[in-house]
Amino acid sequence: MKKLTPILALFALLAGGWWWWSHRGTTGSGDLVLYGNVDIRQIALAFDGSGRISELLVEEGDAVEKGQIVGRLDTRTLELQADAQEAVVEAQRQALMKFSNGSRPEEIAQVRAQLAAAAAAQVLAEQELTRVRQLRASRSGAASQQSLEQAQAGAEAATATVAQAQAALDLSLAGARAEDIAQAEAQLRSAEVQLELLRHQIGQGKLVAPDHAVIRSRLREPGDMVGPTTPVLALALTQPKWVRVYVGEPDLGRIRAGMAAEVVSDSQPDQPVAGTVGYIASVAEFTPKTVQTEELRTSLVYEVHVIVADQADRLRLGQPVTVRLATTATP
Repeated sequence: MKKLTPILALFALLAGGWWWWSHRGTTGSGDLVLYGNVDIRQIALAFDGSGRISELLVEEGDAVEKGQIVGRLDTRTLELQADAQEAVVEAQRQALMKFSNGSRPEEIAQVRAQLAAAAAAQVLAEQELTRVRQLRASRSGAASQQSLEQAQAGAEAATATVAQAQAALDLSLAGARAEDIAQAEAQLRSAEVQLELLRHQIGQGKLVAPDHAVIRSRLREPGDMVGPTTPVLALALTQPKWVRVYVGEPDLGRIRAGMAAEVVSDSQPDQPVAGTVGYIASVAEFTPKTVQTEELRTSLVYEVHVIVADQADRLRLGQPVTVRLATTATP
């Protein structure tokens, strides 16, 4: 009998250990206890343009706001090109205004004066032609055939000069052709687009934080040559933040999306962080190797994300935590 007593005690101890192991995820109150790690989305931030980094405005560990400028490229060459293009745009704009406004009043007055002078010259030429014809008709010998021909040519030239001056006046009054105005407008638009392209390229020299985040690391330094595919800063988003845990099939029916949860870290066990169940995998998988027990490594489990409201930013990426789910309140 004395020999059986240690054996029975050992058997009872093993049975108790087996019961504890099979019920290790449940507390005495009926809550489900799970273990996992904090997970945060990360961003590898790069410039949109290419060039040499002139400055980085943040250090590792700095908190940045959405839209905050965290770095710049050297864009001096582009800025000079933009200044030159602005002058081109202004020149094209003035050319278009010249076509649209037509001739100035002073220019029209000048053309009218030229027309009047040509008309007066025409009158004199016609009078001279008439006089020569009369002399030629009198057969007095005062006018030769050559004089008559010269007078006729002078009158015709004066008439042509009047017609030319009248056409110049009509052209000044009519203004530029529609085709010329359209061409000037197109040239102005082309110059403006080129200026906008240069300004866009200058804007690509600014590195902007896409959201509220914390700088994890500086991957490049001022003076480095970078491009759009070269990460410069690694950022960790402050929100959303969640805990990745795994639950076995026997406990799967005890949880649901939206269920309240408490997340506790070993460093601050008396300051739990509130959370909710946000994602439950629909497909089972083998437990990740980060779970060290041989039994669990061969078990099929379901991944669960617990979204946490860590306003005080106490949880860190990869930090091991304990998640408690009040399954007794589950309908």
